[in-house]
Amino acid sequence: MAELQDMLYAQDKYSLLIILQAMDTAGKDGIIKHVMKGLNPQGTKVHSFKQPSAEDLDHDYLWRANINLPERGQIGIFNRSYYEEVLVVRVHDLVRTQQIPKELISGDIWKNRYRQIRDYEQYLGENGTVIIKIFLHISKEEQKNRLLERIEDKSKNWKFSAADIKERGFWDDYEKAYEEAISETSSNKSPWYIVPANKKWYARLVVSEIIIKTMEQLDLKFPEISKEQTKSLEDYKQKLLGEKT
Repeated sequence: MAELQDMLYAQDKYSLLIILQAMDTAGKDGIIKHVMKGLNPQGTKVHSFKQPSAEDLDHDYLWRANINLPERGQIGIFNRSYYEEVLVVRVHDLVRTQQIPKELISGDIWKNRYRQIRDYEQYLGENGTVIIKIFLHISKEEQKNRLLERIEDKSKNWKFSAADIKERGFWDDYEKAYEEAISETSSNKSPWYIVPANKKWYARLVVSEIIIKTMEQLDLKFPEISKEQTKSLEDYKQKLLGEKT
């Protein structure tokens, strides 16, 4: 992966956007920490999508994603993403508290957002941004075990949030929202990968393989230099070798 990243950076044509979505405790942070640890930090950017700020809410919902997209030659990682706008916003009906004209909030709003997301991802793809969308699928029982571990292990107490327990109460609603969002926004050029996440080591292995295979399909290469540049390099080499020390 590190070698492919070097070529991605040197070629400076594509950018790679990795989107991680999951229920709480599914291992998004662990994926970022373990799978990406061999990458060059200068070519990697991680952005976590938390509760939107007042500034975020004064823009369209894709705005904060757009300003955090990776540059050409870079790898961007979204810990959660604009998909929260058809997940948590839908489950808790938060759209009615956002700064959106009432006449635009109708029964079709979610279908409209799916279409907007499909169009947005198609636009990014047609401009050189390759998107990898990963849903880490954890069972409700395994989430329970991980929450209990955070409570019982003092070194993990800081990870525990009462909000996780509250959100767990909406498990069925989230399952339905995820199922529909994934079905509506998965395409040949921008597919969703559903990765079993009950075993952390397995999820990390699968995600790393997905990233590597996607990058290999880009036919990345180090830029070739012209004959004139090759001759110049040889001249510079001889000049350096001829220096007196």
